Amino acid sequence: MLSKFQKLLNWLVQQFELKPGKPAIAASLRALVSVLGPLGVGILMGHPTASAIAILGAWFVGLVNVEGIYRQQATAKFVAAIAITAMLFLANLVYGTLWLSLLTTFLVMFLAGFVGLFGQAASSISLIASIMFIVALARFATFPDWSTVFQQCSLCLAGGIWSTVLSLGIWKLHPYKPVVQSVANCYDALSQLVDSAKGRVTYPGYSRVQLTRFLQAQDNFTQALSFARDRWSAAWTAQRSANLPANQLLILIEDTPVMANSVVVLVEQVVIASDHPLFGLLQSDIQQGMEQLASALKGLSAAISNGKSSIHLGDLNRSLEALNHQQQTLRTRLNQRTIAVQPDDYTALTSLSKISTTLARLAEQVYSDAELIATLRRGEASRITQPDNHQASPLRVAPPQLPAFSSILEPLRNNLTVHSVLFRHALRLAIVATLAEVLTSLLQIPRGYWIPLTAVVALKPNYGGTSQTAFQRVMGTVLGGIIGIAIVTLIHNPWIIGGCLLLLLMTAVAVRPLSFSLFVMLLTPAIILLLNVTSQGGWEIGIMRIADSLAGGVLALLGSYLLFPRWERQQLPAQLETTIRANLAYFQQVIATYLHPSQGLAAEAIAPLRRQAALENTNTAAASQRLFSEPRHIQGNVEPTIALIFYIRRFFNSVTALAEHRQELRGEYQCLDFQEFANAIVQVLENVADSLPQKQSPQPLPDLDRYLEAIHDHIEQLHADRASEFATDPDTPTHTLQAVRERTPISTGLDQIAYEITNIHSAIARLQP
Repeated sequence: MLSKFQKLLNWLVQQFELKPGKPAIAASLRALVSVLGPLGVGILMGHPTASAIAILGAWFVGLVNVEGIYRQQATAKFVAAIAITAMLFLANLVYGTLWLSLLTTFLVMFLAGFVGLFGQAASSISLIASIMFIVALARFATFPDWSTVFQQCSLCLAGGIWSTVLSLGIWKLHPYKPVVQSVANCYDALSQLVDSAKGRVTYPGYSRVQLTRFLQAQDNFTQALSFARDRWSAAWTAQRSANLPANQLLILIEDTPVMANSVVVLVEQVVIASDHPLFGLLQSDIQQGMEQLASALKGLSAAISNGKSSIHLGDLNRSLEALNHQQQTLRTRLNQRTIAVQPDDYTALTSLSKISTTLARLAEQVYSDAELIATLRRGEASRITQPDNHQASPLRVAPPQLPAFSSILEPLRNNLTVHSVLFRHALRLAIVATLAEVLTSLLQIPRGYWIPLTAVVALKPNYGGTSQTAFQRVMGTVLGGIIGIAIVTLIHNPWIIGGCLLLLLMTAVAVRPLSFSLFVMLLTPAIILLLNVTSQGGWEIGIMRIADSLAGGVLALLGSYLLFPRWERQQLPAQLETTIRANLAYFQQVIATYLHPSQGLAAEAIAPLRRQAALENTNTAAASQRLFSEPRHIQGNVEPTIALIFYIRRFFNSVTALAEHRQELRGEYQCLDFQEFANAIVQVLENVADSLPQKQSPQPLPDLDRYLEAIHDHIEQLHADRASEFATDPDTPTHTLQAVRERTPISTGLDQIAYEITNIHSAIARLQP
């Protein structure tokens, strides 16, 4: 019993854990002023109740969550102000006739759910507008006369515009501030990626755990990179021209995936070398170098975000010097035959050498970016270039074109079907919200609009998202309601209550990006206090708030479970097929650069395929998380799915390591059966991708070892030849040594790919009925 209680307590604590990031202090100050302005005006004029409409207008517009440059945010907030005003007007028009109110509620909620088709901004505005309709229908829609209605709409619009001006007008506008912050986030995510890679060095025995953590960090970096590119592109479009800061920011953005690829190479080489005794001789120095690299990248992130031009990189330099010293010591001991060299040792020696070289290359890139950040802050031009082995095509990002009207209508036509996830969600949202309105009307629940409001906020397109939001909202409301009841019961001084209200509002907005549960917990007592200030109320409001939130959460869960569910298990095979084909295209392009270097297949041909495969890997990981949040009896056997996704990600990283190593080769890689092995991998991946939608077992796996035998024999002969050379003349670099350094990583990389393909095939075979 105690164990179950502890698990429940741990789960509850996890719901209130803060995400990485900083509190939104500026947003909390704006929220304070946006609420304080209308409230103060209402109190001074003796009409605090009337000010509630302006407060709601300002508050709802402030809640519109739009990422992008200032022009995009201003447009979204202005549209939101008009939308919530229109919802207030519409609520007045349909008030008083139950069937008309319910029909309008259904249509409004259906459109609100469907508008999400046009992106995150449209989804945020539609959610706020639908909430305003629910609140207005219950609280403000009386339609005594046209004059009162227009007065309400004017107050609502004034509050919305007031919030928009506060958000975008008072503070000094920095055109590239959103882009700069997104670039800083990229380097922060890259720092976390290096830190997770360091765990593979520190704990080589926990390979599955550490690699899973690394893959999660990869997803975070991919999302941060995609977000930074989108923001930069939006800013360039708004400015209509590229200038010096824009170009420098773009260079910084595009440097991060180059470094991320090098980090993948590090991890792959650590996986190969960590089982060899020689790894222990350099383990602590490699760990220290990666730790300082992560710290340096964190410093770059802070410098970009805070506007600092000086970055301390001395510790990174010293750690790499220590690693280089240990590398030289190891080489000396080998030359002096203090350590015996066997042919089998060359795989580990090559990996250790590659780790040191990769760390040095990453350090060079950090120094280069640090200099670029300094010139960016000074407003100077820079001629910084990438290292030769990482030269890619010139950075060319075309500004996005405005979509044609026909292209806007096409998604609507494509989603007007019950097979569309968005259509089903919009229909589900409309039915649940209308049902909640019917219940509150029939049962005549005081302030019953909190029931449909909670249901609308909690209901998501998937059951996992709905259950998580519903639980977080209900838990936050219960705890916040208790806090609100305590304040109303114990404190009767209106000035102290007003101070508590403002403090709760500020804190709630500040923690909103960090924890939704904590945001709701602090917002709930703020609403209770606000209702007590602007109207008649008492501690009973807190009880009703808790009960209504519980009812709304239950309705959302039942609606998500019973109404047109589209379980992730049904959709995951299609996503897995797309992911496998994206990784296959990436693999084929990388192999082509090995087999046909004379055709000029450069990094510019690989980069978009790598990017697409990385995005699909991230999408699949997100889909699997939604699957795991669904009811157990719906999930089915998830073990093959977990294994499949894990080894697809491992395959992607192995291919990335091969792609990076290709840049170090002097010419065409010629080895027996290389082409045959690549063809076998392509056939296996095509077959398993075909088997997923068909729900059939894949064809038997070919004997991949047979294709690798010639490659292994060739590498073993090279190692033996080098061991003979080393015995007579260890100091002279030879063609054999160069061949060992070039071809050993290829052999080990192909071994890894064969292992991962075997596990992918096995997982899909177990996944099929």
